[in-house]
Order: sequence, then C-alpha cells, then structure tokens
Amino acid sequence: MKFIKYLIVGALFGIVMSKSEAISWYRIQEMFRFQAFHMYGIIGVAVVTSTIIVALIKKFKVRDMAGNPILFYPKNKSVARYLIGGTIFGLGWALSGACPGPMVVNIGYGFMSFGVIFIFALLGTLLYGVLKDRLPH
Repeated sequence: MKFIKYLIVGALFGIVMSKSEAISWYRIQEMFRFQAFHMYGIIGVAVVTSTIIVALIKKFKVRDMAGNPILFYPKNKSVARYLIGGTIFGLGWALSGACPGPMVVNIGYGFMSFGVIFIFALLGTLLYGVLKDRLPH
C-alpha cells in the first residue's frame, strides 16, 4: 500500500501519453521528418510546465517526501556534452520510435516488441553507470 500513489501517478501518466498520441510510432516519425507539429507541441508544453514547476520549487524551497531539500546544482556549460548526449538519445528515440516514458506505456498496451527496446535501454543505463567516471561531464 505504501507505493499506491506511484502506481496511480504512473497509470495517469500512461493515460495522458496514450490519449495525447505521444506513444504512437507514427507521431514520433512525423516529428523526426518535420511533417507535423503534434509532438513538438506536446514537448513544448512539457518544457514550459517543468520550467514553471522548477521555478516554484526553488522559490518556495519545496522538500522531497523524506523532508530533504530539493537541490539544483549548477551545470557545466560545455556544449559538446549536450550535443553528444542529445545525439545519442535522439538516435535511440528515432530508431526505436519511443523515448523511455512511451516505451513503458507501449509495453503496458501489449506491444511486447517494446520489451526488447526496454531491455536495451536498461543496458544503456547500466553501461553509462559503468563508464560515467570516464566520460566528460
């Protein structure tokens, strides 16, 4: 029962992703081919919403569920790291047809081929964890 709130938020996230068609491989391909604004609109709303939420967290000094302060550390402004990381993420997204959120929602919808993509996403995360100390940050 302790984690029911996470299950509810995850279910709501899945509903929003499916109703907005953000899990659709065709919508994602339209975006990468610059054929439709649909996904750019969804991403734009997410960026604006998250910017507002982060500003509110900083202004009101919101704490996490354990009572610890939520901290935002200054980032290294290196352009190369963003270009390399963004390219790797974008290639994975374009080739698989899903980023991490929609990937899991598609598995929930019964598209089990996304299970393979999910496994490789986990392996990529593991590989990053192993190599992170040797990568430019």
